[in-house]
Amino acid sequence: MYLSDAPNGASFRVIKVVLGKEVGKRLADMGFTEGVEGVVIRGGVFRGPMQVRIRGYDLLIRRSEAAGIEVTPVGDWRPVAHHLGRPWGGRRGRGWGRFFHGLRVDV
Repeated sequence: MYLSDAPNGASFRVIKVVLGKEVGKRLADMGFTEGVEGVVIRGGVFRGPMQVRIRGYDLLIRRSEAAGIEVTPVGDWRPVAHHLGRPWGGRRGRGWGRFFHGLRVDV
């Protein structure tokens, strides 16, 4: 599994960086080394850049770079909400209740 597949809020452990040359070296210098754990804070719209928290600081990396980082899930990677991409469930007039109904709260 690759980091680009991780949903928002997912925790992960780096297995290896499969990118070579400059990009792979740069990612290793930023902290993406074997065994390091991190969290996906958020992903950009239309599969844009990802904000990742690793080793105590936040990084923004391209999806193409994230696709070259092999990871294993830590915890549960289930979708956070069941709204099919829309807060009102795809129909008008239903309000935000359906959106908040499917949210997972970890305490």
